Amino acid sequence: MNARLALLGTVAPGVTESEVFRLALQHAVGELGALGGVIHLRGPMSALRLVSSVGLPAALTRSWEIVDQEGPLAPARALRRGSGVWVPLESEEFEQRQAWPGTGLAALPLFSGPRGIGALTVLTGERGGPTPEQWEFLRAVVAWAEDRMAKAPPTSGPDRSDLTGERLRDALKEVRVGAWDWDIHTGDLVWDEAALELYGTRPAEFTGRIESWMRVVHPDDLAPTLAAAQRAIADGTVFEAEYRVRRLDGTYGWTQARGRATYDERGEPLRMIGVGWESNESRRTRDALSRALRHMSDGFLAVDDQWRITFANLEAERLLGFSEEQMFGRLLWALPSVRRIPGLKARCLRAAAEEKPAGFDVHLPETGQRFHLRLVPGPDGRTLYFQDVTEKRRLAEERQSAERSAAERALRIAELTAELAKATTSQDVVDAVARRVLPPFAATGLMVQVIEGDRLHHVGAVGYPDDFLDSIDGRLRSPKDPGWDPAESDTPLFMSSVEEFAARYPAMADLPGRAGKQSWAFLPLTASGNTFGVCILSFDRPRRLTDEERALLTTISALVAQSLERARLYDAEHTRSRELQRSLLPQGLPDLPACTAAARYLPAGQGADVGGDWYDIIPLSGGQVALVVGDVMGHGLPEAATMGRLRTAVHTLADLELPPGEILGHLNDIVAGMGEASYATCLYALYDSTTGRCSLARAGHPPPALVRPDGTVHFPEPDADPPLGAAEPPFETVELEVPEGSLLVLYTDGLVESAKREIDEGMAELARLLGTAHRDGTAVDLERLCDTLTAGLLPTEQQAADDAAFLVARLHALPADRMASWPLPQDPRAAGLARRHIREQLAAWDLDALVPTTELLVSELVGNVVRHARGPVRLRLLYGAELICEVYDGSQTMPRIRRATETDEGGRGLQLIAALTGRWGARYTPTGKCIWAEQPLSASGGQDEPSLDATELLFLDPAGFDGDWDGLS
Repeated sequence: MNARLALLGTVAPGVTESEVFRLALQHAVGELGALGGVIHLRGPMSALRLVSSVGLPAALTRSWEIVDQEGPLAPARALRRGSGVWVPLESEEFEQRQAWPGTGLAALPLFSGPRGIGALTVLTGERGGPTPEQWEFLRAVVAWAEDRMAKAPPTSGPDRSDLTGERLRDALKEVRVGAWDWDIHTGDLVWDEAALELYGTRPAEFTGRIESWMRVVHPDDLAPTLAAAQRAIADGTVFEAEYRVRRLDGTYGWTQARGRATYDERGEPLRMIGVGWESNESRRTRDALSRALRHMSDGFLAVDDQWRITFANLEAERLLGFSEEQMFGRLLWALPSVRRIPGLKARCLRAAAEEKPAGFDVHLPETGQRFHLRLVPGPDGRTLYFQDVTEKRRLAEERQSAERSAAERALRIAELTAELAKATTSQDVVDAVARRVLPPFAATGLMVQVIEGDRLHHVGAVGYPDDFLDSIDGRLRSPKDPGWDPAESDTPLFMSSVEEFAARYPAMADLPGRAGKQSWAFLPLTASGNTFGVCILSFDRPRRLTDEERALLTTISALVAQSLERARLYDAEHTRSRELQRSLLPQGLPDLPACTAAARYLPAGQGADVGGDWYDIIPLSGGQVALVVGDVMGHGLPEAATMGRLRTAVHTLADLELPPGEILGHLNDIVAGMGEASYATCLYALYDSTTGRCSLARAGHPPPALVRPDGTVHFPEPDADPPLGAAEPPFETVELEVPEGSLLVLYTDGLVESAKREIDEGMAELARLLGTAHRDGTAVDLERLCDTLTAGLLPTEQQAADDAAFLVARLHALPADRMASWPLPQDPRAAGLARRHIREQLAAWDLDALVPTTELLVSELVGNVVRHARGPVRLRLLYGAELICEVYDGSQTMPRIRRATETDEGGRGLQLIAALTGRWGARYTPTGKCIWAEQPLSASGGQDEPSLDATELLFLDPAGFDGDWDGLS
């Protein structure tokens, strides 16, 4: 602290007041660790003027330029009190206040003898008000400043901010600066002598009301000036205006005014205090310059140091879309037309920073015009000149483009030939032409059309609006059509202007305007002696192609035709392959009580052949369902056909209701019989909704993902058996407990594995996506979950090298109260006991309408078991989407239906069962077999309800039953 005071003491008397203020503020801010500081001095009337600032942004100090001496702000309080004050920042009344804890304003008055002339104020940091030692230091700094101000030399110039006291008033008088004080509520107005003279009013005529000022303002300037004052009051900003006032001799002269409003503790405006001065000389100079520049052919703008527009000529008004009155005082960068010019602001600021003239081109995207901008710095701002160089630049660019095109054309044709040789699809050909042909000829549009029957259809297009392309697609053969004429005559057609097009095709004269093109080259596409289409190049402006260019385009069209013909054959073959593959996949998933499911098949990227991925859901008996996913190795029609054969085989084997391991064993034999080059992977899962268990076996296939109801994801990991065709049965089978509502996700390796991702990483990402979907509720909607997995594992921007298929199934257990099971004796009493169980259970399930049919079915099934098989015998009912009756026995002899003749006494039992049920069958069990029959939940099952006559009632006696068991009569 003492060191700072000692350093200030070394400053010799005679330094300017501005230097005194700067040094005082710098040391005060530094010692207190403050954010910044300001010094105010008394001005005219009761205002304090800001004369020096350190460390504070202009946005903050601007609101402090004029401070009401009677107001609540810290400088005014200190001056009125005659001693130091500290005010927390949140209590200060100014437009930039913020509730910064601990921050405030510490102010001390400045004196010249006994008279207070101003105040020194610092913005303290978060530690709060100054300590006693800091207050002592501030008073010492103020005392030093007061001493040096008294010894400062006279200030030169009439409008210096460091003028104080009598010298300030004298200086203001010399430049005819008048002060005014307006009471906003009452309309009272106070003018000093200079203001009376400035506004052409004799003291005896001055009424002391705002109307006195309004009477002397030019009628054209009164409204905008009042509006500017109202805006400044409402926004709490500085009021600035230039307007004309009537002099005593009746003429009008230009004046400028500047002021600021004061507010009460509620924020209501009280008074506006300001100054005014004559601006005739500067105005006359500006008017003379305006007349000289107003009608320049180039655009001209003048801006001040803050880039606010001060002048614009007629050409600038036209370019920017505003009149000079609308632009005056506005920030250049705020104009919409300026903001839309790319990079203009950055380039202007960079050029201005160098403080020397600069020139550069700018482009107007909306009109396509180019302007050369010349920026010249000056003492009061900058001037900008805009010269339209659109045509000049265009001609120069055309010359350069022609020179470059001549040099690049041969190279691009070679590149086109190489790229067309690699093109696989029709779109590949169109893309190659767009990349390699349009740029060297400066063409902007491309359209390739082929003949199909009597119509021209699009293959691909570039540079045309979609609605235009839709309107001309599929045009019928016509003798006066620019697309059909070259195709039928096998002769190129060139048109260099819209007028030439309209003269040749008057009925289609609207096409150029709709397409946005002005010249064209129509090139027939001919291969193997057959013209099958047309390639159209177009230009945005009139252009007459040279003979060399026409010959070159004709040669190019032959290359394009050869490639396009080959690509169309590939497209047709590829389309047939995709259609075959889609036809081999399930067209829809069954809606089963045991599971709800969704699936996706995602073919490989463009250019890849069809693959052999597939998935299936196969409903089985007894509440069971099989879920299958497989992948035939390789791509192509043979692999797709192999996939179809395997899928058919899986369905056939599944209907036999074999265990998963045995099914894979049979599939292995089938694939091995196809040849050494045939391999496939497969995962077969069998879910039993009555037990909640899932058994699965896999041959070279990734394990499924099981998502339990708590959101945990588990991958069952049995030892991986080799792929089908290379394995040695038996296949390992894994048993899983599946809680109600769990998700089982089966997938092929294309979903989780790629050239950039190992399969372990892909499975980890799959687990993460499934867990996240469970937590955020996405997994409730299986279709939405499939979309999530597709987006997360197969991003659309990447072209997958392999097909991918996956199946998501939510598994449901059959409730215990929907199942009933009873043991039965192996004697004639079994049928009657079974019928009693049926009647009681169906009554409990409210299925009385099914009792007659179900009794008849159970009587036949149980009677045949008692008569032809061996025990133990068990009856089970399952109440799901259908009513399922199951009879278990200890024999593995399977029943078979046969046609009984009129003279046969038996052989009709299974025919009766087939007639009364939706479907029936038999399956092996570990201890024997199960015969089952399904009925729809209606009395008749969709058929006529059986009428039981006396003959058929004999079937109710077990002794009269006759079964159809293999090996038994």
